[in-house]
Amino acid sequence: MATDVYHRLAQHLDDLPGGFPATDSGVELRILRRLFTPAEAEFAQHLTLLAEEPRVIARRAKISTEEAAERLEEMARKGLIFRLRPPGKPVQYMAAQWVVGIYEYQVNHLDAELVHDFEEYGETFGDFMHQSWKTVPQLRTIPVGESIPAQAEVLPYERAEVLVRQQSRLAVAPCICRQEQELLGEGCDRPEETCLVFGIAADFYVENGMGRTISQNEALQILAMAEETGLVLQPDNAMDAGNICCCCGCCCGLLRMAKNHPQPASIIFSPFVAVANSETCEACGICVDRCQMEALWLDDGAVHLDLDRCIGCGLCVTTCPSESLHMVRRPESDQRLVPKDVQDKYIKLGQLRGKMGPSELLSMMVKSKIDRLLAPR
Repeated sequence: MATDVYHRLAQHLDDLPGGFPATDSGVELRILRRLFTPAEAEFAQHLTLLAEEPRVIARRAKISTEEAAERLEEMARKGLIFRLRPPGKPVQYMAAQWVVGIYEYQVNHLDAELVHDFEEYGETFGDFMHQSWKTVPQLRTIPVGESIPAQAEVLPYERAEVLVRQQSRLAVAPCICRQEQELLGEGCDRPEETCLVFGIAADFYVENGMGRTISQNEALQILAMAEETGLVLQPDNAMDAGNICCCCGCCCGLLRMAKNHPQPASIIFSPFVAVANSETCEACGICVDRCQMEALWLDDGAVHLDLDRCIGCGLCVTTCPSESLHMVRRPESDQRLVPKDVQDKYIKLGQLRGKMGPSELLSMMVKSKIDRLLAPR
């Protein structure tokens, strides 16, 4: 039965490091039915987080290479799986996680019914993120560049400008969160085309019509615009980041979830935190308006800061006319691990969840190698 196919696909997605937890209402199954045909739901279960050629996946699915290649390309075009084109090698495909992955790949393809399901499922997924992201978050927050004092210790992957300048292929895409909220009539007036994507992910976005190619200079201009309009910079939680999201607390699913938490700083990872000087504050209130987590407020003619709510974005610092706010690096004991790259991040997240742990990953890699050796060329 088709229902069984979607249950199995939901379990397959939940077995990936990023997770896809079940709900009492079954809304996650409604989402899968909207996105996947029954045949696609069955076929998707043959993909792993290891990129493989169509011939390898075909052998596993017991279909011809030609049929597998056609199915894989159609599913990649729909944003249900991920496509790679390694230089000098055949095209490869791999499973896409729910977040970051399938959800984001629906940008420009939303409708009211899908959005309502996304919102309903967001409550369950938010609870899941509270737990799984505390140790290995998929995104992290870094301060806008101008907010970091010159004498502060800053690692290269903690500067958005450095992350951009390291890239040779860049794209920008609309923010799916702002698209979603606009469909619900809850959107804001901030720019929509703000999601920066790098490398193979940029290729995927451009090929699928989800984004457009941009230069380093245009990407740097988008970062400047993000600071001007009060957007939080959230790159991939990896030293070799694959993207930078520019997020607002009114639309971004992650920031909305964090904003409703009594201690956003416990679930949003940032290497920095703000410090306020009430004695020099002029009580202009600009920082209060800029803060996406409601961590700042005015009382007795001066600014006050709730450190449990500060996520270290730096937006309050850059527009303070009296320079009463500045950023400091968190103590080493409060710093969290930033994995080397995206693959390392998912391995660590999988180990944390008991999904794709060392033995399971090794088994998957061995099976993939055997499939590659036995698949006809």
